[in-house]
Amino acid sequence: VWKIDSAHTNADFSVRHLMISNVKGHFSKVSGNVDYDGKDLKSLKIDAAIEVASVETGEKGRDEHLKGADFFDAAKFPTMTFRSTKVHFAGDLPASVDGTLTLVGVSKPVTLTFERFKCAQNPFNKKDRCGGNAVGKFKRSDFGMKYAIPAVGDEVTLSIEFEGDKE
Repeated sequence: VWKIDSAHTNADFSVRHLMISNVKGHFSKVSGNVDYDGKDLKSLKIDAAIEVASVETGEKGRDEHLKGADFFDAAKFPTMTFRSTKVHFAGDLPASVDGTLTLVGVSKPVTLTFERFKCAQNPFNKKDRCGGNAVGKFKRSDFGMKYAIPAVGDEVTLSIEFEGDKE
């Protein structure tokens, strides 16, 4: 088990606003595990939890609205999760990961594409460390988040950048 290092892990999102520009945001609290036997990447499994109340867009009023019932409903559903179901490879490296995204109590399949994945020894503490970046898109309406569509876009891009140390 490789425990996700929350100090070096983040989840970002982007959504179209008024069909003009993209609004970007960040979740500052991400935890989870990367299961990997340390030898064969085909054993790779990812389990991430994102605290939706940690959303930050740079606009306090918008952040509070996003935490409310129109969007994440953080009081009722404090965590968004991604659990891998299958990893696809390009040669020896992971290319994409199919999984289940659970958001506001609804679970749907989502595929994330790896932009990068690498394992190496951390030169500071000499522990084995794996990490990477995986990006995917989903429709928020599939999870029941229909507020202000189409003014606030339906398609969301999610990017999870992660690092984890071998336990």
